Amino acid sequence: MCFLRNWARWAWLAWAGTKAGRLLLGHDAPVNSSSFESSSAVLPVATTAERGLRQRVTSIFGGSVGNLIEWYDFYIYSAFSLYFAKSFFPSDNPIVEQLNTAAVFALGFLIRPIGGWVMGMYADLRGRRAALSLSVTLMCLGSLIIALCPTYERIGVLAPVVLILARLLQGLSLGGEYGTSATYLSEVATSRHRGFYSSFQYVTLIMGQLLATMTLLVLQRLVLTGPQLEAWGWRIPFLCGAALAVVGFYMRRSMVETEAFQAEAARKTAHRPMRELLRHPKEIALVVGLTMGGTLAFYTYTVYMQKFLVNSVGLSRDQSTLISVSSLFIYMLLQPVFGFISDKVGRRPVLMWFGVMGTLCTVPLLTALTQTRDAFTAFLLVLAALVIISGYTSINAVVKAELFPASIRALGVGLPYALTVSIFGGTAEYLGTWLKLRGHERWFFWYVSGCILCSLLVYVFMRDTQRQNRFD
Repeated sequence: MCFLRNWARWAWLAWAGTKAGRLLLGHDAPVNSSSFESSSAVLPVATTAERGLRQRVTSIFGGSVGNLIEWYDFYIYSAFSLYFAKSFFPSDNPIVEQLNTAAVFALGFLIRPIGGWVMGMYADLRGRRAALSLSVTLMCLGSLIIALCPTYERIGVLAPVVLILARLLQGLSLGGEYGTSATYLSEVATSRHRGFYSSFQYVTLIMGQLLATMTLLVLQRLVLTGPQLEAWGWRIPFLCGAALAVVGFYMRRSMVETEAFQAEAARKTAHRPMRELLRHPKEIALVVGLTMGGTLAFYTYTVYMQKFLVNSVGLSRDQSTLISVSSLFIYMLLQPVFGFISDKVGRRPVLMWFGVMGTLCTVPLLTALTQTRDAFTAFLLVLAALVIISGYTSINAVVKAELFPASIRALGVGLPYALTVSIFGGTAEYLGTWLKLRGHERWFFWYVSGCILCSLLVYVFMRDTQRQNRFD
């Protein structure tokens, strides 16, 4: 019941903080965005604590929606790659086409460490809000370029070159988005509910992926035929993504800056983020270890799974899309549940759940998927895997943020995370497809399980950041 009350209160306060909510309530006074403790009461009956909570929730809502838009823009590439692969990489073998598009997807991840480095330093020097606004701008530009890019038939080899450049822009954007967004959401949350509120980063991340998949489902089932999608229909979601990114930019420009950053900026001391970060080698190693197994499992069961269900399980494109939409929706709802649990029992028990179950169940789950031809059974197996992974995705951002001081928090979270995701998460789809092409698909199952085991060892020996962190 306590969790449900938190959900209801979060939704109510987010709505009440909007202009429409204030007008409907009869309180149209502007909100003072310079401080969480606004002196002017928007709701006269509200206490000071409630006004602070409303401002905090409104800020979390604004940051989360921008996060959703960015991840939608990034994921539509993977969702629609089955349709535009021929436009950029024509081949007689559909697996080869998918291998080429997966390679470009991986390139978008390989550039993310640069984004994590540059945008992380920018966020620690100039503010979380400024960095988040810049990242959504880069994402908008990348989506627009893909939407308007001529095909291989029109401009030859320049087509995949332009596609690669656009994905590099998007990779730069997401490289900075994760660390800055995790820092922002963690800093505006209260210590008692930091796990719950920070879990909304992955709620909106998954929602972005879900929205991309639902866009595909609508276009597949209701709007266009398969040939139309392959010819020109795949451009529609990229155009929509560019337009949504513009909305995200204006939303982020109106967000409040965090008190933690304002306090650091008020000190006016010489600040060299990279030099300061290198003084925390243990924390850097912890971020790498925390991320390795979780990010590989996440991209295996979300991004790669849609192709896996078609190429390895033998389901149709429509069936694989429906399974992805259904399982992702339930997965999205699980994130605040696990975040709430971590606020009650600590971060380590939740991470241990993922580590133990992921190590033991990955190979059996993926093997069972390859042996079924029933769509509902496949859905249950994918959902079971996502329940396990929720132990990582729901709280990984807040755990990393709790490791670093405010002066280097965005850089400390973003750079080592981006490096790890580039190596393990970004290559998951490519490696899985390549091993299938070589006839050794089961090796990939053991590879995922082994990486989760490595992360489990980190969870066993690390401190519980809920009780010992750099916020208090």
